[in-house]
Amino acid sequence: MKLHGYFRSSASYRVRIALNLKGLTSEHLPHHLRKGEQCAPAYLAINPQGLVPTLESDAGAILTQSLAIIEWLDETNPNPPLLPKDPLRRAKVRAFAQAIACDTHPVQNLKVLARLRQLGLPEEQVTEWAAWANREGLSACETLIAAESGPFCFGDQPTLADLCLVPQLANARRFGVDVSAYPRLLKAEAAAKQIKAFADAAPDKQPDAE
Repeated sequence: MKLHGYFRSSASYRVRIALNLKGLTSEHLPHHLRKGEQCAPAYLAINPQGLVPTLESDAGAILTQSLAIIEWLDETNPNPPLLPKDPLRRAKVRAFAQAIACDTHPVQNLKVLARLRQLGLPEEQVTEWAAWANREGLSACETLIAAESGPFCFGDQPTLADLCLVPQLANARRFGVDVSAYPRLLKAEAAAKQIKAFADAAPDKQPDAE
């Protein structure tokens, strides 16, 4: 398999964790987002959104969108499972993951921040926008799992929820968010970071890290 990504992309980070948990190897093909390499014609030919990650399977299939990629990996390599068997629990895990991947991450990603700069916002306000988006999303996520005993987001094993949470907390810290306001999320993060698959997927462990 080939994984097109960027070391600091939280969406790519999610997929790296999933690959590691499944014990799968992939060739990492970096695309430097700040240099606009994701907009190169050759890359747009496989991912017309110009986003990372993109996964090329061994059979040559092209998959985009991190949650879709992770669920495909989970369905084709079911151990360890990343979603609970119980339909209600599975829906709760998906809802948490989507709160991050669909409602929090997109409004603070590089593309949106670049647009804010184009509209003339000073850098301080751009950074505050990103911090606000993180605070809003993480506050909701803290409440979503407040009654979950853990130590992970949903139980005693990592799920899709944890794969989304760990990269988003890293984003929040980059934008200066005081994450101590989210003790339940930090409990799940601490449990995840004890697992080698999570540690090895961290941005600073990637070959293209700057």
